[in-house]
Amino acid sequence: MREENHIVEIEITDGASIPTSKDVSLLSAWKIAFFGAIAVVIYLVTFKSDPYLRILKCLPDGILITFEVTIGSIALALIIGLITGLGRISKKKYINLIASTYVEVVRGIPLLVQLFYIYYALGRIIQVPDIMAAIISMSVCYGAYMGEVFRAGIESIEWGQTEAARSLGFNRTQTMFYVILPQAWRTILPPVGNEFIALLKDTSLVSILAVSDLLRRGREFASESFLYFETYTLIAIIYLIITLVLSKMVGLMEERLSRYERR
Repeated sequence: MREENHIVEIEITDGASIPTSKDVSLLSAWKIAFFGAIAVVIYLVTFKSDPYLRILKCLPDGILITFEVTIGSIALALIIGLITGLGRISKKKYINLIASTYVEVVRGIPLLVQLFYIYYALGRIIQVPDIMAAIISMSVCYGAYMGEVFRAGIESIEWGQTEAARSLGFNRTQTMFYVILPQAWRTILPPVGNEFIALLKDTSLVSILAVSDLLRRGREFASESFLYFETYTLIAIIYLIITLVLSKMVGLMEERLSRYERR
């Protein structure tokens, strides 16, 4: 190739070495983090059983409550998010206004303040169990974020899909649940998965509501034994393991969805 008085030489090579799917499966960041964390826990409880094994025996109840709050919050936040997302795209102005106001208000208040408000302020009017208050607080907060995810996912589907469904005789509800949402789910799933992981980590905030989750159980043990470094090290590793398992589940769901769509 000649350009004015300069000659540009183009060298053709074999190209960059791109890892194949087999190479990726052998070693990945997820595997390094997950199996590394498992190995550290096994090492600590085996070779330094005092105090790590003693700490670990105090945490199972907290882990179960953390799972309970996470699963309950995710289920409720998904429902709130779907309703909010549908409300945000509704052509009825009062429905759109209610959904938009909910999103703007909730997103403008920190999660910690919402936890305090629902548990302490509203607790003076309506008495609810600690765990239920935690689930409601987390769901209300993350429902607003998921509502925006659902709205964006639904709006990403071309209008022609709606017109085609309506021409086949589907009403609005059938069009949304049989045509639009199944297609939008592929766009929605990755950000919703990220919200799941963020929600799991934020469940540590519910320890301030006297909920005996993983962090609170660890704080109680550390305050009695003064083993702060050892206790919070183990808690951090357990949160990491749980988060990695959840991220893997979301990744598998995305992969399965992609395979289904390629058929």
